Amino acid sequence: MTHLEGWHHLPGHLSPDQQRALLADVQSVIGAAPLFCPAMPRTAKPFSVRMTNCGPLGWVSDAGGYRYQTAHPVTGRRWPPIPRLLARLWQDLAGFPAGPEACLVNYYAPGSKLGSHRDADEEETNAPVLSVSLGDDATFHIGGLRRSDPKLRLILRSGDVFVLGGAARLAYHGIDRIAPGSSDLLAQGGRFNLTLRRVTRP
Repeated sequence: MTHLEGWHHLPGHLSPDQQRALLADVQSVIGAAPLFCPAMPRTAKPFSVRMTNCGPLGWVSDAGGYRYQTAHPVTGRRWPPIPRLLARLWQDLAGFPAGPEACLVNYYAPGSKLGSHRDADEEETNAPVLSVSLGDDATFHIGGLRRSDPKLRLILRSGDVFVLGGAARLAYHGIDRIAPGSSDLLAQGGRFNLTLRRVTRP
């Protein structure tokens, strides 16, 4: 079990109505900034998740490396704004004086997963990473500051919020699997994970 402090799991933090409203916001974001398939640096191996972003900055990964940029890598257009519900969530839970600059939108289709990784591409690591789950249940793991550290596993369900801050801000974490059909929120099935981040120092 991870010994790091600073992470918080808030089960069912968003009501069903809030989840539906946020899903509509996500669909509008995708309409303006379509989901794309990122690839691993160097190997160019595609991720099993598709993603997009909203906010002034967006996280991308391709043969050139991991980075934040102001425009969609396929359309070249600027990212759409962060939905108000997410901005309010940051104000309520982040405990940080400046707002988020990026919201990464990951879509997990059945069979998708995300390997153990750290969110370490941000200049400002005193701000937490705040994530929201919509749709099917996901088996999530969080470990320590080394990839080999023991991992704690828990289920993230639709409406859950997870805050990664404090000593755990740079902990390794990932998604082992999703449980297809465990939620009827998304008509197409699967899961969205929305991850709010502060990138630059205020």
